[in-house]
Amino acid sequence: MSERWKPSATVAAIIEKDGKFLLVEEHTPEGLRLNNPAGHLDEGESLVHGCAREALEETMHLFTPTYLLGAYMSRLVRPARPGHAAEDITYLRFAFGGELGALQAGRQLDTGIVRTLWLSPDEIRASADRHRSPLIVRCMEDHLRGQRFALELIYTDASVFALQKQ
Repeated sequence: MSERWKPSATVAAIIEKDGKFLLVEEHTPEGLRLNNPAGHLDEGESLVHGCAREALEETMHLFTPTYLLGAYMSRLVRPARPGHAAEDITYLRFAFGGELGALQAGRQLDTGIVRTLWLSPDEIRASADRHRSPLIVRCMEDHLRGQRFALELIYTDASVFALQKQ
């Protein structure tokens, strides 16, 4: 192996209100799929900041992570398709719960996001064939059973914020 294996670091917002969870419907190579507001961690940001940013970009709502739900791993093996090589990606997801803030007027949903929707746990379980990630149900179930970890569990050294793209 000539390259070192590196999982893709992602962050996800698990947002529950009045017994329903906020999901996004988005375009993927497999068609329209449901996902938590989530995305890749950007260079120079903490996990908490990345989660707040992704939630805002994908839902147009402010989101303040207040606890770590958990750290999760999943793997996507996507066969080759016209114009694209096969992919084998391992995702390392850091999922957060927190407080949903106000809708930010004048924003647009991130590229590829079609809409946001609120679904009950039963609706989420029943739509598993439309999930972008196998972790949607697991994160929801962990949230429902009260799993919570303090944000102090996560430390981001100041050197991360000093990174400069070269």
